[in-house]
Amino acid sequence: MATDKISIKNGRLVDPRNGIDEQLDLHLADGRIAAIGKAPDGFAGARVIDATGLVVCPGLVDLAARLPGLEGELAAAVAGGVTSLACPPDTRPPLDEPGLVEQLVRRAADAGLARVLPLGALTARLRGEALAELGSLTRAGCVAFSQGDTAIVDTQVLLRAMQYAATFDHAIWLRPQDQYLAGEGVAHDGEVASRLGLPGIPAAAETVAIATALELARATGVRLHLARLSTAAGVELVRRARQDGLAVTCDVGVHHLHLTEMDIGFFDSAARFSPPLRAQRDREALSAAVAEGLAAICSDHTPVDEDGKQLPFGEAEAGASGLELLLPLTLKWAETAKVPLAMALARITCDPAAILGLAAGGTGSLSIGAPADVCVFDPEAQWLVSAESLQSDGKNTPFLGCGMQGRVRTTLVGGRVVFAG
Repeated sequence: MATDKISIKNGRLVDPRNGIDEQLDLHLADGRIAAIGKAPDGFAGARVIDATGLVVCPGLVDLAARLPGLEGELAAAVAGGVTSLACPPDTRPPLDEPGLVEQLVRRAADAGLARVLPLGALTARLRGEALAELGSLTRAGCVAFSQGDTAIVDTQVLLRAMQYAATFDHAIWLRPQDQYLAGEGVAHDGEVASRLGLPGIPAAAETVAIATALELARATGVRLHLARLSTAAGVELVRRARQDGLAVTCDVGVHHLHLTEMDIGFFDSAARFSPPLRAQRDREALSAAVAEGLAAICSDHTPVDEDGKQLPFGEAEAGASGLELLLPLTLKWAETAKVPLAMALARITCDPAAILGLAAGGTGSLSIGAPADVCVFDPEAQWLVSAESLQSDGKNTPFLGCGMQGRVRTTLVGGRVVFAG
């Protein structure tokens, strides 16, 4: 359906993919980017959004956001400037049947907020045994295939999955963790876990899984994405594989760029994540990997209700709400790491769009003809993270009570204003 013509004027236009960072007007028509700078013919009387003092950038693209309450979480997404997001398959029930995927896509379209990109289950019921119907799931709308947080224990099954996926050019996404090495661990196997008596998850649980996945990818030629890396050693394995020419990408959860095992404090369940918060040297290595463009940033949005967090650390559900914090936490990381704004925004716009295979269509950019998915934010706005300030149904985050800088003012999806704050 055609949309009104909109001109976003007087803003600082930042489009990392096209190397633009200057004050320019942006013009939208029929749901797409119509022009940059001078308005095209026929734009007289267009709706004007005044972006004086604001940054105008592509809508954010999130590589990992769980949506237990679809409409509420999509409202949180657009409030955070996120216009496209990948939904892992470990929903209830898992996304292993075309009908379930079609239902998710239809409900997301009906909500008319952020675009939802389903990740299909790699194996039936995510049990790691028989392959799911990847072809049917692709036709239903899946953009890649994953096990969510569930590992495939049988490497023969993983090899067959990669062979099949490579044959049909399907991408496989894995969250690397060796099930046996992780065991019943709930925190990084380090100083804090030892002091608190918590069962630990060693870094080797991640690196062994990465090494296995990389060797199988090398043998099959599959497109491999490694989700939510958490260790310095894991990042180094990916770096070497990339240098060898392997088609592998990776991402880091934004929380892992700011927090370490020390933030567990005295059993603070808000700081329980999967993968766990690691040591300071791991955090520094993740930051360096993101700065150099080796890894994209995701929100790892996993809303958990009060009942799931008001438990002893080892029994509490892992995860935190992150959709509305993706932008300010990325800006905060960029300031600390001394990374330019355009480079930081690339990690949450064009880089994840490329990983999802959407870059050719213009997603994650402000290219002429690209979908008019736009985020307008105030880089100087100060706000406090609280249960009241978050639209997500999950109010749990280790950043509750913390001050943030950078707040979304307007989000557009397909040329429609879907959030105005």
